[in-house]
Parts: sequence; C-alpha cells; structure tokens
Amino acid sequence: MNIVFKALNDQTRRSILDMLKEKDMSAGEIADQFEFSRATISHHLELLYHADLVSSVKKGQFIIYSINTTVLNEISKWIVELIDNKNENKK
Repeated sequence: MNIVFKALNDQTRRSILDMLKEKDMSAGEIADQFEFSRATISHHLELLYHADLVSSVKKGQFIIYSINTTVLNEISKWIVELIDNKNENKK
C-alpha cells in the first residue's frame, strides 16, 4: 500500500485522477491540461499505473488511461475501519 500513498502524495497525480474520474483520456489529452512536459506527465502516469490507480489500453497509436477505483475503495474501507475501531475503543 506504500506505493499507493506515494502516488497519491502528489497534487499533479491527484489532479490526473480527478480528470480520469470524468472520462478516459489519452496521455496527450492529459498532458494538454498541464504546463509540464509530456515526459513529466508520462512519469506521473507510470507511477499511477504501478500503484494500480489507473489502467491503460492501447487503441491504435494512443494509450487510453482510466481510473481504477478498486484500490481507492479498499483504502476508503480501511480508513473507515480504522476510524470505527478507534471510536469503539474510546467507548
């Protein structure tokens, strides 16, 4: 899970996830939304991919990225359980 938190620890990567929750996008479409180089955006996408936060599919000459909510759902569930357990221990 450490790689997931590392991936989420960057505002640019969180912004990419926000964009992908609206629609699937190519790396170029994502890069067009930032003032960074395409290589920088590719690096961010690679980190998100290795953290299993995005998935990719090759369509022709493009790679289309989509958000993978499975890991985020697992983290949300874990956080809720932590809070619930903490609150139960206070009673």
